[in-house]
Amino acid sequence: MSLKDGLILEFLAEHDLELPAKPLYKNLNRHGHQIGYSTVRQRLNELEDHGLLERADDGGYYEISDRGRAWVAGDLEADDLE
Repeated sequence: MSLKDGLILEFLAEHDLELPAKPLYKNLNRHGHQIGYSTVRQRLNELEDHGLLERADDGGYYEISDRGRAWVAGDLEADDLE
């Protein structure tokens, strides 16, 4: 897990959003978070692999999973993700 992972998860949880990579990148930066588009794309795939994000019905949209919400709440440790 990287600092950017937490940023992405917290943003999606706080705003209760389903977003594809580009709008997520734009909104993160609009809210003052310095993160690159390629980083967002890469981290979305990694977070999905760990079960912290899941794809919404549309396929290209990502939403935080229950497991991701548990991580944001502090109920899940990084060691639990391996």
